[in-house]
Amino acid sequence: MDQMTREKIYFAYVYINGTFVGTTSDKNGNFELDISKYYSMPLTISAIGYYSVILTVKSTDKPILIYLKPKVYELNEVVINAKTNDKERKENLRLFRNEFIGTTWNARNCEITNETDIKFVNDKDTLKAFSSKPIHIDNKALGYKVTYFLDEFEFTKRSQHLFFTGNIIFNEDLTTGEEQKKTFEKRRKNAYFGSIMHFFRALWGNKLDSTGFIVKNSASIILNYNNIVVQVDSLTKFLKYPENLDICFNTALSISNVIFLDEEVFFDENGYFDPSGISWSGVMAKQRIADWLPYEYSPKK
Repeated sequence: MDQMTREKIYFAYVYINGTFVGTTSDKNGNFELDISKYYSMPLTISAIGYYSVILTVKSTDKPILIYLKPKVYELNEVVINAKTNDKERKENLRLFRNEFIGTTWNARNCEITNETDIKFVNDKDTLKAFSSKPIHIDNKALGYKVTYFLDEFEFTKRSQHLFFTGNIIFNEDLTTGEEQKKTFEKRRKNAYFGSIMHFFRALWGNKLDSTGFIVKNSASIILNYNNIVVQVDSLTKFLKYPENLDICFNTALSISNVIFLDEEVFFDENGYFDPSGISWSGVMAKQRIADWLPYEYSPKK
């Protein structure tokens, strides 16, 4: 329902962020979705013109009312966009693609199919991007059709600091032939190994060593599973350490940095983690939308 008017929202997207699993609400705002395979992951609700809501679902016999907040303030800010000339808009789009989609080989084979829906505001040294509609991306490198609901995007040019938040749902490209599927799988493997998803899955199974990951503290002391994982029960684990961590994968040159924003960060066996609790830098941080994989992905042997 609309938070301000209490009107029912038709065709809201209801999904598990980062997966293939989703549905839409009917004319009365109702929906049905089987989330039993994703017991540890929150439910995301998005709709055109609204901020997404992330909901931790608990078993209940009572109806759950979900209120979405309209993106009203953005409509005032993006009016400035009407004065933007073609040259400036092209440069804004170039910066946006590089920071949002990435600059890898996979990124060069991705296309945003509704770029006209993206609006920009240059606030001094900061580029802000807005879209009341979901951003649609055709990932021709990995064989996915991606829908991304952008809530915030800010890129500071001088410091190269990037911040963007939103939610993503994947769809498989069903037009793919058998030979193309083999090519996609090879590229997906390359994107997977050494990724954040790969790291958390390895950490969950206490397989850092066998999968090629090394975790070190600021004194370059190698840490093991017991040093950095707090296990509440068989289904609940947290990444926790009193200082930031360095992660190496297969080579000392492939270094990523974990910067803790919260004291401990929830993660699960699918590779899902609470993104609000961690900031990333280094190699893993360079993987943007073009190199992301759905949580259903598992490399074929």
